[in-house]
Amino acid sequence: MNPVLQPRYEWKTLPWKQIQRRVFKLQKRLDRASCCGNVKAVHKLQRLLLKAWSARCLAVRRVTQDNAGKKTAGIDGVASLPPTARLRLVASLKLGVKAAPARRVWIPKPGSAEQRPLGILTMHDRALQALVKLALEPEWEAKFEPGSYGFRPGRSAHDALQAIDLSLTHAPKYVLDADLWQCFNRINQTALLQKLHTFPALRRQIKRWLQAGVIDQEGFSSTDAGTQQGGVISPLLCNVALHGLETMLKQQIPTKAAKLTVVRFADACVVLHQDRQVIQQCQQRIVQWLQPMGLELKPSKTRLCHTLTKLDGRSGFALLGFEVRQYPVGQTHSKQGFKTLIKPSQTATQRHLQQLRDLINHHKAAPQAAFMRQLNPVIWGWSAYYAAVCSKELYQRVDWSVWQKLWPWARRRHPNKSRGWVAHKYWRRPQGRRVFASVSNQLRLHRDYPIRRHIKVKGVKTPFDGDWLYWSTRLGEHPDTPRRVARLLKQQRGKCAVCGLYFQMESLLEIDHIIPKALGGKDEFQNWQLLHRHCHDVKSAVDGSHPSHR
Repeated sequence: MNPVLQPRYEWKTLPWKQIQRRVFKLQKRLDRASCCGNVKAVHKLQRLLLKAWSARCLAVRRVTQDNAGKKTAGIDGVASLPPTARLRLVASLKLGVKAAPARRVWIPKPGSAEQRPLGILTMHDRALQALVKLALEPEWEAKFEPGSYGFRPGRSAHDALQAIDLSLTHAPKYVLDADLWQCFNRINQTALLQKLHTFPALRRQIKRWLQAGVIDQEGFSSTDAGTQQGGVISPLLCNVALHGLETMLKQQIPTKAAKLTVVRFADACVVLHQDRQVIQQCQQRIVQWLQPMGLELKPSKTRLCHTLTKLDGRSGFALLGFEVRQYPVGQTHSKQGFKTLIKPSQTATQRHLQQLRDLINHHKAAPQAAFMRQLNPVIWGWSAYYAAVCSKELYQRVDWSVWQKLWPWARRRHPNKSRGWVAHKYWRRPQGRRVFASVSNQLRLHRDYPIRRHIKVKGVKTPFDGDWLYWSTRLGEHPDTPRRVARLLKQQRGKCAVCGLYFQMESLLEIDHIIPKALGGKDEFQNWQLLHRHCHDVKSAVDGSHPSHR
């Protein structure tokens, strides 16, 4: 871990397996110290991690190779770095440097006419924040409440929905469905820094980032409140700011705390209980608890409802693109007299259909094979996200809606041909049923994606506890994991075929051709292996995959 060793390596020859193991050993010790409440040991280990050469290398790799948004530039204009510049960046990472303002861009908010501000940091600040996150995340993952699921490694929207489903197994409940108003932009920075309770050097560095300001078309603006949405550590800081909400609610009503369910996903919060008065008290307590942090509930997105009985004209609620609702049934169907259904929300379904319509309209003259290459990832990705709930009937209706758009698309291309000729050209029967297909490919159907029940993550487990088998198994069973990736995960026992390390929940996975297609390798399962993205980059640079290396 000595920086003096740095010049002995080139970026592509760095011992990533040893680097990853050294960093994880420190993070595991951090997790244990935080679980024991040993603040002195936590701060000592964090200082050690922040100075470690291995941790700095890993932080730089995460923002230059493993990050999906790695090609976006901040005010420094740097969108990517060559290997030699990455090593220079590793050497320059240290606390105490001045933070540069973020470049503000505005992106559309899904399902709304509003726009969301996004702060794009400089490459140096991104790498330093990734390093700080390596040190802070193990400490706080050991502290976070079990009902918090957003922006946390190893937890997802499906875990939050499964927690709600388990809560509704035995009885209908009243629900407080609440959203916070501009959570990232309104957090009280002083209160947040006090809550972090970290050592002085790290607190000063985080304060510099919080107060660095933003630059947009109108010039420089100061940031006296909030944390940059788009920063590497911003989601973690948001979770720190909202930590303690679940504990507070259960302490305020101790006689009924066992029956109170609190599920929070980032700035969205759901509270469930059988007593309406308890839910109303919870809303009042939440409003009071949020005030010192500078936050408040958004009235237009906060409502009190019931999962079975209609209040204000409707029952149930929507969360994270899902609709949660209970329906009355006879005793022959359920002893409780109701059934709970979680399915894709109407808004999410309409948004998906509109996306497919736009793709179809924008590819009116495209070849059929190229057209399907655009549609298939959208169809399969949406189907994967909703595959853990009651979606089968909806998938069939969506497929019918897609067919209704594909038929005019095909007829328009051949106005002088008969309906039978058009159907024969664009629809085939590869497995006894008519599907939209070409000679080499076919359009995927929503209803072909298997529905599988998602298993909720265990209470307070964290990815830093060293239980690799548990976390790699969960990765293979996650609804968002493609089936061929899940097969490879099982075959490789959750390990990368190049470095031999276990895949983590936040790892970016890529399927590699063992014998590159450029050298005659076939695109089939026997020629596939699953790699980390950075391992894939290294292999492709030396195995003849690129023309420059052949």
